[in-house]
Amino acid sequence: MNSSSNKLIQFIFFGNYFYAICAVALSLEASLQQGYPPNSILFYFLAFAATHVYYTKASLMTEFSIHKPNSRSKWYYEHKSFMQKTQIIFFMSIFICVTWFLKNNFNVVLNFSKFEWLILFIFPIVALFYYGIELKLFKRFNLRTIGWLKPFVIGFTWAGLTTVFPLFFHAIENKTHYLPGTLAIFLFLKNFMYITILCILFDIKDYAMDYNAQLKTIVIKIGLRKTLFYLIIPLCFVGLTFFYLFAFTQHFSISRIVINTLPFILIMAVSYSLSSRRSIFYYLIVIDGLMLAKALCGIIAAVLF
Repeated sequence: MNSSSNKLIQFIFFGNYFYAICAVALSLEASLQQGYPPNSILFYFLAFAATHVYYTKASLMTEFSIHKPNSRSKWYYEHKSFMQKTQIIFFMSIFICVTWFLKNNFNVVLNFSKFEWLILFIFPIVALFYYGIELKLFKRFNLRTIGWLKPFVIGFTWAGLTTVFPLFFHAIENKTHYLPGTLAIFLFLKNFMYITILCILFDIKDYAMDYNAQLKTIVIKIGLRKTLFYLIIPLCFVGLTFFYLFAFTQHFSISRIVINTLPFILIMAVSYSLSSRRSIFYYLIVIDGLMLAKALCGIIAAVLF
């Protein structure tokens, strides 16, 4: 790999642009799978920008140590000024877009049901408490320090952003109330489980660091081999079983079922490959890439079949 290609890969993956792309792709998948048209450009920009701001803020908080070199923290140390400027640009853009959106849909927001207010706040609040809020009253509420809970918090937040918010946003723009049906609930649970599994796999990368920090992640609690073969792979089979039952009751075509099965097969294949030591780019490109693979499979299945 030449220097230019390596720099581009670092920019996309270390810079959290890939996470932002995945957020947009999964959101588009959720709309199409539920029979809704794509959202407006405004929603996809907000999903992209919010994801980038959230992950970049966390990355900028990571300290770089010359005694414990880390390629990601080193990249942020070298590009700190640039990333801080992009944070400001994205944050101001989000503020302007949200203000404009609320101004144009003020009456709809005023008539939210209690359930809609819950939907609006629960996912952002959980996301904020993952890293902790920089206020004395809330500092001790840091969900990330509860090792076994980490993947479930991330899975819950991502499922909310990419499965619930696209249709919620669509309902607001069309002056209607958000009332999720059976399909919406199933897709939320499916995305929740899928992202949670990926997070557990990603914890394998941080095994040594989490162990030294006495952070009791699932991988540390039960061990690498048991995590892969007694947790991840069985969960994939459970997920597939529920998907097949739901697909048959909804009369999905065979082609649509096969395409939506591929992400689960890829997870099992990648899980097996993690029995050997892998580089950070393997986790960033291959494991995180499974989010994009799932989104593309879902979009293709919804559009073509």
